[in-house]
Amino acid sequence: MNNLYTFMKVFHFKDKIDSLPEFVDSILAPIHIRIKPTNVCNHNCWYCAYKADNLHLGKDMQKNSFIPREKMFEIIDDLVEIGVKAVSFSGGGEPFCYPYLLDAVKRLSKSFIKFASLTNGSKLEGEIAEMFSQYGTWLRISIDGWDDDSYSAYRGVSKNEFNKVIKNMENFKKLGGDCYLGVSLIVDNKNYPYVYELLVKFKDIGVDSVKVSACIVSEDVLENNRYHKPFFDKVKEQIYKAKKDFKEQKFEIFDAYHELSEKFQKDYNWCPYLQTLPVIGADLNIYPCQDKAYDLETGLIGSIKDRRFKDFWFSDKDKFFKINPMKHCNHHCVANMKNKLILDYLNTDEKHLDFV
Repeated sequence: MNNLYTFMKVFHFKDKIDSLPEFVDSILAPIHIRIKPTNVCNHNCWYCAYKADNLHLGKDMQKNSFIPREKMFEIIDDLVEIGVKAVSFSGGGEPFCYPYLLDAVKRLSKSFIKFASLTNGSKLEGEIAEMFSQYGTWLRISIDGWDDDSYSAYRGVSKNEFNKVIKNMENFKKLGGDCYLGVSLIVDNKNYPYVYELLVKFKDIGVDSVKVSACIVSEDVLENNRYHKPFFDKVKEQIYKAKKDFKEQKFEIFDAYHELSEKFQKDYNWCPYLQTLPVIGADLNIYPCQDKAYDLETGLIGSIKDRRFKDFWFSDKDKFFKINPMKHCNHHCVANMKNKLILDYLNTDEKHLDFV
């Protein structure tokens, strides 16, 4: 199986990487754009980074914000025109609660842009499920509970919600199509004994890939590591066992469960990924990434509320360099290692380039 989760994808777009530095005059389109179409969610996860008081994410988020239908169509048309390769939908809220998601993916399905979504899976049914199965590239469903009672406690939902999500996943696989079905398994101090059990369940459903990740409980890296330390080895043992037991089967387990120190501290003063994978919020503001979304003080690049995305993106390159990661981003960052690789590439001494 080829690598789905790899920091090296961006290096297949050399022209884009070479266009990133401030001294380069040209601006190229983003490769991938994440759209947060709504901030409404039908689940209430205790660890949600957009709701937790001790995390910076979502501090300026308006819970009822959503992108109007015609504005979403305008955005999609702009992305097609400028050559964006992929769109993924995420929260803020639950993308499948967005009333115009079906309209949006139908429009995307008539273009060359690949599309995908993060979701809790509760509304993965009917025509929208069929559209994703036939035209989507991937879906990734977040899971934490291991049965009806635990899932209900995690998310503040009814006792039958867990079985409903599992059934939706089973039915989705029966639709066929080429859409890759993934799960994001969020590990905390309650569900860690059930990691192996859940991996078996997902495999039996027919899930293609499971990403096992640590629940973020604080913006302090040491506090995060202290939280996970009592059960860290037990989780790793279960992941190792599952990988060993299922290695001959078409079932990927991506181990993203690790100490978090390398994702917090930054030693560079501009963010290459800001121009590569930006976020359009439900408030129609443009943010550099999901870790800075809805932070108007240190995460705002600009707004497209009263202008088209294509006009905003290709004007004034200085806007891409307002955010200094060393100063503004000493928190969890999904792009940190990718940024370091890109900067290492861009900072290569050309006189010695041939001595590979």
